[in-house]
Amino acid sequence: MKKISFYITMGLLVAATTGCNRYLDKLPDNRTVIATPEQVTQLLTTAYPRANYITFCEAMTDNAEDKKSPTSDLQNMQPYKYQDVQSTFTDSPEFYFHACYTAIAAANQALEYCNGPDSLSYRAQKGEALVCRAYAHFMLTLLFAKNYDPSTASGDPGVPYVTTVEKNVWVNYSRGTVQKDYDMIERDLVAGIPLLQDKIYGDAPKFHFTQVAANAFAARFYLFKRDYAKVVDYTTAILGPVTITANTVNTTVANMLRNWNGTSTTTIPPGYSASTLGYYGLQALYTQASEPSNLLLQETESNWGTKFPAYRFGLGITVYALFSGTLPTPANTSTSSPLSVGYWMYGSDPQVYNQPKFWDNFIPNGLNSSVGTYYNVIPLLSMEEVLLNRAEALTRLGQLVPALNDLQTWTSKNVISYSATTNRLTAANMANAQCNLVPADGSAAVPVTDSLNLMLNTCLYFKRASYLFEGLRWFDIKRLNIPVTHKTNDGFTTVLVPDDKRRLLQLPQEVQQAGLALNPR
Repeated sequence: MKKISFYITMGLLVAATTGCNRYLDKLPDNRTVIATPEQVTQLLTTAYPRANYITFCEAMTDNAEDKKSPTSDLQNMQPYKYQDVQSTFTDSPEFYFHACYTAIAAANQALEYCNGPDSLSYRAQKGEALVCRAYAHFMLTLLFAKNYDPSTASGDPGVPYVTTVEKNVWVNYSRGTVQKDYDMIERDLVAGIPLLQDKIYGDAPKFHFTQVAANAFAARFYLFKRDYAKVVDYTTAILGPVTITANTVNTTVANMLRNWNGTSTTTIPPGYSASTLGYYGLQALYTQASEPSNLLLQETESNWGTKFPAYRFGLGITVYALFSGTLPTPANTSTSSPLSVGYWMYGSDPQVYNQPKFWDNFIPNGLNSSVGTYYNVIPLLSMEEVLLNRAEALTRLGQLVPALNDLQTWTSKNVISYSATTNRLTAANMANAQCNLVPADGSAAVPVTDSLNLMLNTCLYFKRASYLFEGLRWFDIKRLNIPVTHKTNDGFTTVLVPDDKRRLLQLPQEVQQAGLALNPR
């Protein structure tokens, strides 16, 4: 069997003077020999971005307000003000940019070997590498380029789509277009998904693109591409057929969701419910591979889990009121069947409101050292997004009954002491709900006679509620051009209007050395 040498990607986040190609084509430092499919699978563990987008994404959303907390840093403050982040450190956009191209380099290195003379033995690894390459490029396009619009995408600057391991260090790249990026992402996805084989992942499938995780990513991609029929196809491959009988909770799908309604007795772990686990139990469970909702997990170098409760710009009392009519309390004192996202909010005052979603793993630099690096495991893809993406796609396709059933299924796991009778979703109660009175898409409240837009508001509101403190709200704000107003207590106000140039994160300054134009400001 032919052997090739490669360098495991490690050194791409240093040497600030090397230019754009340090992200795109620099090979790593530690020499290793690849000789088996199993070793390629191991290499592919580095083909997922080991950086966290949550800090800057969450600060840009309408989930964030000025909490008057003294704790902040550039990664929190400047995104909140829609300013270019002047930091290259952990949790910054530039750090995430680096990590994505590091992941792409690993995927391309794996593909080079998978396409060798013994390629049939590496089909599953090739599938994972293609989907990994598609994912990293998609996230870069989502954050650093314009949102996909079929009428303008062929002229909108994209990000470099890198498909080879460069032999020449000095390579000039073109940004191409958003259309080209989407075409290439789709090509890699469509080619990669059929090749995936979950069995190669051993005892850690949740840290790889399984068939389910890849379908979830494909559904997100096609939602951004506005191909709603394909969103339904890929989500249905995970969830099973849509339910066409009105007012139906799909219990099979419900059991795939997080049990946050306070009454569940699921067997993972035995007797688990949000009410019995408490703060640290919920925190430990949220990112566990044993949690059925988690489809793709990733360990990231990040301070988010340590800092997010006390960040100055984050979820405070005003935003909290959108999800609950009462202040956080350790016991349910409301008779209005509150959403569990509000019920399971912790913190002694609005400056530190938080949910138990993340825990830190601190790795010291040496024995007995108090200096080191924090790591957080974060869910990149989860079942709630799959379900709500299908509900939105069905709604946009005019299939309101099955869409409403998907929303009802979500409700069954996200309303305290859920009752199929008293908590049934109808046009009337959706019209009077917080999700419509303060619409998720920033528009005026929708009348009860407008079923389609009531449903869309509810889809977006439920997704916003599901992913507080996870940054995914920014994806919908970007995708749907939702306006956002941010204010500070010292008189600063800024409005992010539709098509605002600040919706595009700025590329790292040094990419200009490789001939790439920065985003306009």
